[in-house]
Amino acid sequence: MRGEDRPPYSQIESILGYEFRGADLLETALTHRSYVNEHPKEGLESNERLEFLGDAVLGLAVSHMLMEAHPGEPEGVLSRWRAALVNERSLARKARRMHLGTHLKLGRGELRTRGSEKDSLLADAYEALLGAVYLDGGFEKALQVVQAQFRRDVKEPPWRSLNEDFKTRLQEHTQSVLRVTPRYVLVGEEGPEHEKRFHVRVEAGSNLCGFGTGRNKKEAEQQAAKELLERLLAVWPAEQKE
Repeated sequence: MRGEDRPPYSQIESILGYEFRGADLLETALTHRSYVNEHPKEGLESNERLEFLGDAVLGLAVSHMLMEAHPGEPEGVLSRWRAALVNERSLARKARRMHLGTHLKLGRGELRTRGSEKDSLLADAYEALLGAVYLDGGFEKALQVVQAQFRRDVKEPPWRSLNEDFKTRLQEHTQSVLRVTPRYVLVGEEGPEHEKRFHVRVEAGSNLCGFGTGRNKKEAEQQAAKELLERLLAVWPAEQKE
């Protein structure tokens, strides 16, 4: 940060590869509304408006990167890819690598419930940070930051590199973003004993489900989990992000 001795913020700037002209935008990006509500005399603004802006900046930047890296891919694949890269879980993971949680300004309630570790708050702060970079340095600087953060991510679709234990991955994802645990139901089986096929449905909440078929129930459950996980990664951010 130019002309200011702010070691904690300097650490964030070093990881971002961007130096802010002043502390105000960066401080706002790290200020949750719970802190603002409890400290009205400080005259601070919450990071919600910056988050709104950063969400748009991130979406445009990642779209730009995907278009350049994969000129032959159709729109549907690129949209699915982008959704998987900018969902809450992905952004929270990047925020943790930057140790953003240790810099968040939170109210007492959020501190008691370990708000600095929540995916939702971390993802919001990450987007707010990108919004702050955009306002401070323009889109070109924000794009450079996103390129540095997502360069590896745009090379290989997330769903192609998923761990083969799709049940575990699905449970982690649904508990993180839906606060529910998947339920597996055997809906049928067919064929002779030596060639039996099992059909399984997995449910996550009342409206989300996936189907799978396998030579045993375990294999069928994995296939059902894989189908639902890919569906969630594709549509979740657009439908569920606050």
